[in-house]
Amino acid sequence: MRILIGTASWTDKSLIDCGRFYPREANSAEARLRFYASRFPLVEVDSSYYAMPSPATAQLWAERTPADFTMNVKAFRIFTGHQTQPKVLHEDLRKALAWPEGRNLYWKHVPPDIRAEFWRRFQQALQPLQSAGKLGLVHFQFAPWVVCNKAGIEQVQDCAGHMPEHTLSVEFRHKSWFDDKHRADTLALLRDLKLVHTVVDGPQGFSNSVPALWEATHPRVALLRLHGRNTESWNVSGPTTAASDRFNYDYSDAELAQLAKPLRGLAEQVAECHVVFNNNHEDQGQRNAATLMRLLDLARP
Repeated sequence: MRILIGTASWTDKSLIDCGRFYPREANSAEARLRFYASRFPLVEVDSSYYAMPSPATAQLWAERTPADFTMNVKAFRIFTGHQTQPKVLHEDLRKALAWPEGRNLYWKHVPPDIRAEFWRRFQQALQPLQSAGKLGLVHFQFAPWVVCNKAGIEQVQDCAGHMPEHTLSVEFRHKSWFDDKHRADTLALLRDLKLVHTVVDGPQGFSNSVPALWEATHPRVALLRLHGRNTESWNVSGPTTAASDRFNYDYSDAELAQLAKPLRGLAEQVAECHVVFNNNHEDQGQRNAATLMRLLDLARP
């Protein structure tokens, strides 16, 4: 049983601007990653959700982190049903699609041959981390409108089918997947496809809320992602709302202690359990991750 704890991203603007996590001398991308990796054994790459990563960037990540460091990578948003602006695509793909600039692109709009190229390039970008032995989970966070129906199930199956050589984790953002009618079937689907079920700690009571089900569906790895419990800002969006506002939540020591018990139980079911703090307002995630490590008597390897 091995528990790895870290945060979602290490480059958020509010984290850098707050000045409480990084020392003054960590004033470059390289220095910040090296410092982060000296404090935590795991990080989740979130920039890959917003734009397709490049192999060159992944190679730098591999070179700037310790040999035993693990990087989970969030899947590019178009794979998980999210709206995607053409401007974030590679120029040749943008030209091949000829999609109007400013109009949202969805996976259903992409022809089969270009879909295959999307998958090829995404996996190519992961190769440097995989070759270095540092690639952990590839995390698929499906859009809130991907519901538990035939189309939703087929989308999950399609993602799994395109990445058989990787360990994929799945996070749903619609309550239908784990309601009383579908819960058992959803967990069975994940087990059949050898996908890692994501235990989610987050705001409850919304259509895009899912309960925390402390279940392992993969024979080797489990995952807990913590989004905070800020119900007031969970579904607030707009031009003046940043992601760090939505996930603005500071777990108390008591709340983290309450999470430690089921976390230990989850970790006992697998060889390796990943814990990712996604409350990314300023240094909340880093402080909470460090506290949980102390509560579990974990030291940076």
